[in-house]
Amino acid sequence: METKTKRKFFDHGRLERNVSLLGIASLIVVAIGGIVEIAPLFWIDSTIEKVEGMRPYTPLELAGRNIYIREGCYNCHSQMIRPFRDEVERYGHYSLAAESMYDHPFQWGSKRTGPDLARVGGRYSDEWHVQHLVDPRAVVPESIMPTYPFLAERELKAGDMSGDLTALSRVGVPYDKAAIAAANEDLKAQADPTADSMALVKRYPKAQVRDFDGDPNKLTEMDALVAYLQMIGTLVDTRAAAAQETVR
Repeated sequence: METKTKRKFFDHGRLERNVSLLGIASLIVVAIGGIVEIAPLFWIDSTIEKVEGMRPYTPLELAGRNIYIREGCYNCHSQMIRPFRDEVERYGHYSLAAESMYDHPFQWGSKRTGPDLARVGGRYSDEWHVQHLVDPRAVVPESIMPTYPFLAERELKAGDMSGDLTALSRVGVPYDKAAIAAANEDLKAQADPTADSMALVKRYPKAQVRDFDGDPNKLTEMDALVAYLQMIGTLVDTRAAAAQETVR
């Protein structure tokens, strides 16, 4: 009697045998789920909570990021630490959405042939990074990473960086007119410890100013890539963020 009552209430067998009916039912379920997930987003100002310390990339860091993308580093390295114990213990504090807010496109990745790089900034010295890129097995014997010695030999030809900053400003990255106008000068100044970098650091707090590749006589692609790697994950004070979450 109970079985017959259930069948009268919902005959799933009929639904599963009828392709058209199953398609309509699936569409209704997906639509309801979509509305529940998407509709609330129209009533909030931003889906990304702002975090103190975040800033746009400096022109040199941006040029390094362009090289990172050009060489396909994202194919083997992710930049997103998930909030799981094993990942946090190995790589550091899990990634925050705000840390990717100025990435176009983001570099979260989908595979880890190599380790995650979301907190690689400051973990190793410039010399380590240079040697690792020139000959990975010299510092990590078990590494299967390709070699990139040409980065230390190629002069950095980033083009007109003011164009890059202008394009990014049009999609919401807060580069002002002064930063765009000084883009090419800022790019050179960051890798030259003898240059006047006061304006650069004022525009980009926590910008690291020094020769990155060990050769102060020329500005190379290695300078740019190491500058980019050394800033990843360093802008946000993760300890303060963790304390704030604990209070909540």
